[in-house]
Amino acid sequence: MKIHQIALLRDNYGYLVVCEKTNQAAIVDPSEAEPVLRRIDQEKVQPVAILNTHHHRDHTGGNEGLLAQLKLKVYAHKSDGARVFGMTDGVDEGETIAIGELKGKVFFIPGHTTGHVAYLFENNLFCGDTLFTAGCGRLFEGTPEQMHSSLKKLMALPDNTKVYCGHEYTESNLRFAMTVEGKNPKLAARFERVQGLRARGTSTVPSTMEEEKQTNPFLRWDSKEIQTCVKATAPVAVFAAVRKLKDAF
Repeated sequence: MKIHQIALLRDNYGYLVVCEKTNQAAIVDPSEAEPVLRRIDQEKVQPVAILNTHHHRDHTGGNEGLLAQLKLKVYAHKSDGARVFGMTDGVDEGETIAIGELKGKVFFIPGHTTGHVAYLFENNLFCGDTLFTAGCGRLFEGTPEQMHSSLKKLMALPDNTKVYCGHEYTESNLRFAMTVEGKNPKLAARFERVQGLRARGTSTVPSTMEEEKQTNPFLRWDSKEIQTCVKATAPVAVFAAVRKLKDAF
C-alpha cells in the first residue's frame, strides 16, 4: 500500500490510501475537495471511497465537492448518517472495509464526538481527532471515561503502528506536554526534534504508537510526574485533569 498525505485548510491533513496492486484509493477525511482532486490527478489513482473519521466539517467539508465529480462510497460511523454528507455505509467496531486488495479494520473510538471511528490498514492507523501526535481531541460530545477507554483501545495496538491523525498540532501539543512532564527525557528530545522539523515546514505526522506511549501526556496517566502535577492517581481522573489543563493552555 501507499499513503499520500494532503495538507488541507490551515492545519488539517487528509490522506489517500492506495492499493498498489489495483490502483484503487480511499480518501481519508477530505476537508476540502479541490486539493484532493488535484492530488488524485497527480498520483493517477482510482478513488473508490471516502473514509470519514467523524462528522466535523473540517473532516467532511470536501465530501460534497468530491461526490459531485466522482462515484464514491462514503464510510462513517453508523450513528452519523444524518451528520456526514453522502454517507452510504455506516460502520462499527470490528468491521472491515476493502479498498482494492487492502483491508481496513474499523475501531469505534468515541470521546471527541459520539460517532468517531478510526481505520487501520496493515500497521497504519487513521485516527482523525481522537489521538493526535502528542495530544488528543477535545471532548466536544463525549466524556472523559469514553475518551480514556478509546485511547486505551488504540494503545493496545503494536508499538510500530503508525499514527496518522487529522491535524498538524505536534509542536503545540509538545509545548503543553512539557508543562506537565518536563522531566521526561524522551519528551524533551521529541520536542527539540519536532521544533526543527516545523522550522523547515516539514510534517511531523505520522508518529508511532511507541512514541505516543512514551511522550503523549494523554496516554501517560501512569506517570508519577503527571500524577503529582494534577494531584490525582486514578487513570480516568488523571486523564480528565490533563485534558482540563490543555483546554485552558
